Amino acid sequence: MAEKPTPPQPRGALDTARVEAYLKRIGAAKPLPPDVDTLHELQLRHLTTVPFENLSVHLGEDIVLEERRLVDKIVTEHRGGFCYELNGAFAALLRALGFRVALLQARVFGDGGRLGIPYDHVALSVETVDGAGPWIVDVGFGDHALSPLRPDLRTDQDDPCGTFRFREAPQGDLDLLRDGSRQYRLDLRPRALTDFRAGAWYHRTSPDSPFTRSLICSRRTEEGRVTLSGRTLITTVRGERREKELAEDAEVLAAYRDHFGLALESLPVARPPMPWPKPGGTDTRRDTRRVPEN
Repeated sequence: MAEKPTPPQPRGALDTARVEAYLKRIGAAKPLPPDVDTLHELQLRHLTTVPFENLSVHLGEDIVLEERRLVDKIVTEHRGGFCYELNGAFAALLRALGFRVALLQARVFGDGGRLGIPYDHVALSVETVDGAGPWIVDVGFGDHALSPLRPDLRTDQDDPCGTFRFREAPQGDLDLLRDGSRQYRLDLRPRALTDFRAGAWYHRTSPDSPFTRSLICSRRTEEGRVTLSGRTLITTVRGERREKELAEDAEVLAAYRDHFGLALESLPVARPPMPWPKPGGTDTRRDTRRVPEN
């Protein structure tokens, strides 16, 4: 696989206070050498502390793709986010710690193998000082790999969340598979955070986006996963799944607080947008990502 250029790294995006606050948010401590062991630890800590959630879409909040704003949402407001927010903020943290990071755009596979829109998803390519890698890191795809993945390998990469493999795709892209099922197609050319504005706008406004159709809040736990899907609380502990319907608003707000650390002033309610006109008929694409159910 030909090497892809790494773009110039943004300068001064995060000051020392923000870096220290971010590390405290995910339970990590300095000093942290920018090597593969640190990268693995930070990815796992992020996945177990910062929830994957789309509440801003339904609370009418702006989603601003600017590094400091994304970090402040996670650290100061103690929130989570979806892919653009989580991976955008995590990229800023990694750069501040000495990693070299490139943003990569991906298109998610839906039913029947249909690909999503350009800039459908963002993942990270990370280089470490120990010369290992590069690594594909993704803390914004919901229920996904807990460890960095090697895009230069074409063999199985085992992870607690499944067996992952990269496969060659047209135009130099890579398809990422999990347990044999295609997850997304990765374009290896580096991008800027601002390049993803159209994708973020689509996913917060389109009736075809999974994020406008329902409410989701989910994070990895030490023994499995906890997810709040609308009013359904789903917990998985060592492979055993349990569901509980929360009838009262107070129960839902308490679940956001107790399981995800979200102190919400009002209860988010899913309000799907009006359908867009479609000259070719209705798009019923469902994508494979992001809305964890276990």
